[in-house]
Amino acid sequence: MAIGIVHEIPGGTQDDYDKIVKALGQDSLDSLGDWPVEGILCHIAGPYEGGWRVVDVWESEEAFQAFGEKLMPAIQEAGVDAPPPETYSVYNFVS
Repeated sequence: MAIGIVHEIPGGTQDDYDKIVKALGQDSLDSLGDWPVEGILCHIAGPYEGGWRVVDVWESEEAFQAFGEKLMPAIQEAGVDAPPPETYSVYNFVS
């Protein structure tokens, strides 16, 4: 079952996002093939008032967990204070 992720980082910026991407070993995440693990179906990132928001859809909880094993060290390496994301089961996903 697909899983949705909403990661809001209060005070986060585009620079923070770019630092995390670099810490993941990428210059950018412009295509789904750029991800360090398989299973990402959709990725959206951008500012909101007061911070930075990332919204993902993953093919499964297991795929997201595999990414989390790479993401958490990258967030720490980038020096970003990011709370845990909100996760939910996806009922309908259209691409």
